[in-house]
Amino acid sequence: MNIKAQRKKGTELLINVTPTEARVALVEHGVLQEVHIERRMKRGLVGNIYKGKISRVLPGMQAAFVDIGLDKAAFLHASDIVPHTECVADVEKGNFVVRDIAELVRQSQDIMVQVVKDPLGTKGARLTTDITLPSRYLVFMPGSSHVGVSQRIELEEERQRLKNITLPYVDDDGGFIIRTAAENIGEDELAQDAAFLRRV
Repeated sequence: MNIKAQRKKGTELLINVTPTEARVALVEHGVLQEVHIERRMKRGLVGNIYKGKISRVLPGMQAAFVDIGLDKAAFLHASDIVPHTECVADVEKGNFVVRDIAELVRQSQDIMVQVVKDPLGTKGARLTTDITLPSRYLVFMPGSSHVGVSQRIELEEERQRLKNITLPYVDDDGGFIIRTAAENIGEDELAQDAAFLRRV
């Protein structure tokens, strides 16, 4: 099944779905911008978010096993139970000490996690509690309360402009990281991205 959808002037979203795979292409002014292919048999778990339950705490390994509804329990290391530090200066990151796993989680505790590595062989998926939801221009960080800007956006005026636009979208539910693709993007596009991520 082929679908050609006009999103706005000069922008097309092309979708091709077959029984074995789905392909999506974003074309702006005749130039291919993004392509995403998802094969049914090789659909990964990376990026998926689950409400899991701690099944075992292993103080010797500084880790815990988490039941997220898969065949194998997933793995959560103490170092992956961290606050959002993406926008913290490198000199300050040293102040974030990894605490003992027994202080961070307990058996039978419910926990929100995101998969960072697919299961492989006998090993379950690798998890983090540092949940992020990416879109084209922004990354939403539930539980965070700040706005960060990609370090690849070098011009200080542009960094401040983007931060000023995005700051009103930060609340108790979460904050944002402004991605490199947002450089020179208008207020409307950022507002749409923020609204989309909050719906997700």
